[in-house]
Formats: sequence, structure tokens, C-alpha cells
Amino acid sequence: MNAAFASTLDRLVQISAVALFAKASSDYGRKLQQAQDTLRQAAALGTVVQANSLGVEDMVITHIAQQLGLQIPVFVLDTGRLHTETLALLERLQAQDGVQVTVYHPRPDAVRDYIRTHGQDAFYESVQLRHLCCDIRKMEPLARALDGKKGWITGLRREQSTARGAAPLVDTSEARTKFNPLAHWTQGDVWHYVAGHKVDTNPLHDQFYPSIGCAPCTRPVTLGEDPRSGRWWWENNDLRECGLHVKRRSAPQGAGDARSAATEGIVSAQAHAAAGGVKGTQ
Repeated sequence: MNAAFASTLDRLVQISAVALFAKASSDYGRKLQQAQDTLRQAAALGTVVQANSLGVEDMVITHIAQQLGLQIPVFVLDTGRLHTETLALLERLQAQDGVQVTVYHPRPDAVRDYIRTHGQDAFYESVQLRHLCCDIRKMEPLARALDGKKGWITGLRREQSTARGAAPLVDTSEARTKFNPLAHWTQGDVWHYVAGHKVDTNPLHDQFYPSIGCAPCTRPVTLGEDPRSGRWWWENNDLRECGLHVKRRSAPQGAGDARSAATEGIVSAQAHAAAGGVKGTQ
């Protein structure tokens, strides 16, 4: 590494995500009002929760809800493989006044069986094993978090990926309504809000992690690179998703069926794995 390149790299490392990205779009005020209205609509629905991944978008949403005085409960999925920085942010979020946070963990027996059968980091071996790990550590806990809820709030933005490019502010296409208050926001809008309101964020964002998931499945990206390219980068697959925001082919018949619908794929995948049909396949 030559001295000039090393010097440039050192300067970049010292620059915060706010300094790099905070730039409001010309219609930022309208988008903020849109997000506030969407959160008010969500709160009026009744039993609605916010899914907070501890990424910047979700921290912004939690802050906006607080500013509006909306008593919207927050849940976090602690997969057991999160970064130390993410867990520290979770503790700070739990310590905030006026924020009700519930943490959901994967079932210990399911994690144990996966590791015994396939190995702790078997998700590197095949897409199927990665999906199975996500089912155990994310999808099944999500089903418990959403059980009995009429709707949920997410930090999806259209700009994040092609798969999310049509995300609406309010999605009623499934039995449970999904609210995406930042759907139309740019990355610059998000960091502009952070800068203006001193929102607490994950320090990994300052280390070029635009999208933060489990530690072994997330890496930093270069400036200008697809933000989702840091997730499951070893896979030859354009769909950089764990399943939380992938639509099912058919929606459940009612809100009470959500848990069984969400876990149906887990049960079949585990049965398939036990039969030897997963390990080593592509």
C-alpha cells in the first residue's frame, strides 16, 4: 500500500456517515410530513409494532414516532450473531425514556440442532442452508413478534435495492398491513434527519456498513457500491434478502394465521435438512 493511498484511506475512515451522506433532497419537507402521517395512520390502527433492526432507517423512525408522541412498541430480533456495536446500540435504545422495546431470540433448540447437524457457519456452504439459518434466527422470531398484530412498521426504502423499488408507504397486499414511512426517502434524507436531530446510530455505519445484519453475513462496501452488496456477498444471487421482506406467494387467510404461515417454510426446510436434502446442495 503506497503512502498516498494509505493517507486517503485514513481520512475516509475518520469521516462519519453524516459528513458523507447528509444531504436533503429538494422535497425533504414533504417526505418528512409523509412519514409522520404514515406513522400516525399506523398508530391509529391499534395493535401495530415497529421492527427495529438497529440500522439507521429504523432508528430514525423510532425517533420520529417519539417526537410525535406516538406510543408504538418496538421489537428487535437478536439473532445471536449480531455485532458488538449493534448490541451496544440495543442497550442504549432500551435505556431511552418513552421507548418500549421487546427483544426476540431464536429458539435455543432450533439453533442447537442446526449447529449439530450442519455446523455453526454452514450458511456459507449453500443458499439453502443460509435460508434455513435465517428462518431459525429471524423468521420464526418474527412470527412470534407479529403474532396477533394488525400491522407492522419497517424501514424499507425504494432506493435500497431493486427488490424494494416499488415499496409503498402503506402495503395492504397481505393480511397484515405493512407501513414503510421512509419508502420515498433518499440516503441523503435519512442522514440529514440524523444530523438535525442527533439520532443515535450504529457506529458501523461510519465504517461503510450501509446495511447491517448478522456479523458473519455482513461486510462493508465501497462508496458507490450497491448498499445491499455487503449482505451475503458470497452468494450468486441478486435478491439480498433474508425473507423478512419477501412476499409470500399467497397471503394467510387472517391475521391469526400469520404465525403458521411464516413458520410453514421453517418446518418444511428443517424436515428437508433432516432428510439430508439440504447440506451440500446449491
